[in-house]
Amino acid sequence: MTFRLPDAWVWDSWLADDGENYHLFFLRASRALQNPDARHHRASIGHATSVDLQDWTPLPDALTASDGPTWDDLATWTGCTVRGPDGTWHLFYTGVSREEEGLRQRIGSAVSDDLLTWTRSEMPALEADEQWYEKLNEGTWPDEAWRDPFVFFDEATNLWQMLITARGRTGDPDQRAVVGHAVSPDLTRWETRPPLSAPAGFGEMEVIQSREVHGEAVLLFSCLPEKAPGIRFDSNSTGTWIARGESLLGSWDLRSSRSFFVPGVYAAQLFRKRDGEWVVFGFQNSVDGRFVGEIASPVALKDVLEGATLFPISTITA
Repeated sequence: MTFRLPDAWVWDSWLADDGENYHLFFLRASRALQNPDARHHRASIGHATSVDLQDWTPLPDALTASDGPTWDDLATWTGCTVRGPDGTWHLFYTGVSREEEGLRQRIGSAVSDDLLTWTRSEMPALEADEQWYEKLNEGTWPDEAWRDPFVFFDEATNLWQMLITARGRTGDPDQRAVVGHAVSPDLTRWETRPPLSAPAGFGEMEVIQSREVHGEAVLLFSCLPEKAPGIRFDSNSTGTWIARGESLLGSWDLRSSRSFFVPGVYAAQLFRKRDGEWVVFGFQNSVDGRFVGEIASPVALKDVLEGATLFPISTITA
């Protein structure tokens, strides 16, 4: 069942599972804006729940722009939701400010005991470090990319890992996208580290996810074909890419990224249900040049990959 709100466009989304309900978090903005391109500076983080990933109950927004002046007083953008060892839920999100006209991105977090009521945490806003990452004043890209945090706990390092949409400091300005990186021992104190990848033909790599699927470490990310001048792509590509990796922290064979085709869907995400099945979901971007702004029903990963060569046939049909 497509998730659609009559009064708002919805786009980038992510899921959390409390053991009883699936929680969908998503960007939303009023359809009264009329121009969908205006939605980015009016975005808040919406919330809905479901027992089956099909029928959704909308809830009050999880997070909106802060009262200013501060780093997230214009809009709140894409993030992820994880549960800490003490049971506290952490919602990591991107924020942009009015003072900077939404051009500089930072990452912060909010916390909750029940996934319903969220309070901004004491975590300082995480920014791109100019040692390794392109900054706004370099003038090579319209904005300072430091967004879409994806957080997971890595047992090998005993640290929480954050992968971030970012851009490196060197190379062709049209192809500087990298996987940004930060680590934390406790989900509050974060240390920015060098990128986990080098530029590989993409201008941006959005809504990054690193997952282990059927024993394969893969990186899933989004980039519209016109912003990937160094990559060959299928004519039916909708902008989602997948690459093999050596581990959840790379390295990844980005130059050999495959277009990951789900009809009409952008900002696709991988999610493992309680029964172990992997599904793909994302938002319906445009049809015949018209922005749709709805979240498509999850599709079984095995159906998406049927006939693909990225995974062995024995794993995708299991």
